[in-house]
Amino acid sequence: MYIESIELKNYRNYNSLALEFDKGTNIFYGDNAQGKTNILEAAYLCSTTKSHRGSKDKEMIKFDADEAHIRMFVNKDGISRKIDMHLKKSKPKGIAIDGIPIRKASELFGLLNIVFFSPEDLNIIKNGPGERRRFMDLELCQLDKLYLSNLSSYNHVLNQRNKLLKDIAFQESLKDTLEIWDEQFVLYGKEIIETRRRFIDEINGIMEKIHSSITGNREKIELVYEPSVPDENFYQELSKNREKDCRFKQTSVGPHRDDFSVKVNGIDIRRYGSQGQQRTAALSLKLSEIYMVKKVIKDMPVLLLDDVLSELDSNRQNYLLNSISHVQTMITCTGLDDFIDKRFHINKIFKVIDGDVFCPS
Repeated sequence: MYIESIELKNYRNYNSLALEFDKGTNIFYGDNAQGKTNILEAAYLCSTTKSHRGSKDKEMIKFDADEAHIRMFVNKDGISRKIDMHLKKSKPKGIAIDGIPIRKASELFGLLNIVFFSPEDLNIIKNGPGERRRFMDLELCQLDKLYLSNLSSYNHVLNQRNKLLKDIAFQESLKDTLEIWDEQFVLYGKEIIETRRRFIDEINGIMEKIHSSITGNREKIELVYEPSVPDENFYQELSKNREKDCRFKQTSVGPHRDDFSVKVNGIDIRRYGSQGQQRTAALSLKLSEIYMVKKVIKDMPVLLLDDVLSELDSNRQNYLLNSISHVQTMITCTGLDDFIDKRFHINKIFKVIDGDVFCPS
């Protein structure tokens, strides 16, 4: 699996851009704020329908334009597939695969699997639980369409339940209708909890070996899934908290409040770990994603590294670079010195200057 090419029109700071990529390592270098990350974002968008930055469609359209277009060719199992994405300021995005419009964004998932690694990911361990839930959801949605469907249904029911909790404050008789939403809420919630538990168990087996190798066998790492509520007691807990939910007008238990802890040699490094330990764990976690995808789809994902090398020390840089030689990788950076010093093989170089991209000879 690899990206063959990408075309951008009126996307971020690009008027028009067409690039062809190598199957190996592609480097985008240049000063900050020139548009390097925008290329990676466009590729990620074509894989997941979402910006890794959380940007809205209208924010990705060039300032003086009303629409933006992305066209990307992906090679999967030796077959070239075309993804077209049409962003509009005031309407939902349009997506087509091989020229045929798709009705649901979920139809795109699985055509291209991407692992995105940015400096922000190095803080996934110490930041709030929302980022760790997002990590689970983004990976599982790419790998499991049933999970994507359950998560979408769960979020819909959660929004409806929260709206009802607000309405009950003005019309108490509506409280009787909570039962209907609660049954669906528990149904989808249990499926999410079970899938997340399996995911954490599987990634633990992969991550333990990677982390041990990075740390010279000095540290043993473990992810511990922390569901907001045990699935076997989900309905009882939801019922027990019903008055509290009505009082605060929001749902207090469920997978939308899940988390996972990261333990190194039995110690929770979210609270007691050094920054170095937290960053090493984050690196192990992201590398585990690559092998998790390979295990599920029997193919390697595309790896996007957004200026992450500058945030790692020399030992972690070396481990990361040595781990990606067999994966199509797109790397953004401000200079090539680190790669030259480490004699790292680069297949294709792009220099990015204010919305223009050059291929130095």
